[in-house]
Amino acid sequence: MTAEKKMNKVKQLLTEYLDQKKLRKTPERFAILEEIYQEEGHFDADALYIAMRNRNFRVSRATIYNTLEVLLDCQLIKKHQFGENLALYEKSYGFKQHDHLICADCNKIMEFCDPRVHIIQQMIESFYNFEITDHSLNFYGNCMDEDCPGKNNVH
Repeated sequence: MTAEKKMNKVKQLLTEYLDQKKLRKTPERFAILEEIYQEEGHFDADALYIAMRNRNFRVSRATIYNTLEVLLDCQLIKKHQFGENLALYEKSYGFKQHDHLICADCNKIMEFCDPRVHIIQQMIESFYNFEITDHSLNFYGNCMDEDCPGKNNVH
């Protein structure tokens, strides 16, 4: 699916959700959605706010946070709680399930996908007669990159 088709689809999904919930279809909501789906990787609300401001789009922090909640509810983004104070978001439409490695020193996030996780999920569903609708698997540790700022810290 091309980026343009994906953007049109997420806009359509947001429109349908807003109609269903009888919420207003504001230009700000769609601009925030576009900003999210044009960028790569994980982001926090403040980074999104700054990116919008840098593009000379007038939007308040409250609008950012409220729109993130709407996008979470209609499943166009996912929220990850990486550690105590690190809440990050990522787009979710059209992206396959993946898991994360998080460096405790520099907060670098690496994504990985291993089919064995899916096999474990199927085994759990079968054994416990339980339908898993989502999962989050995060490994915390220390990256081995030479340029990691925490490389010189003693653990």
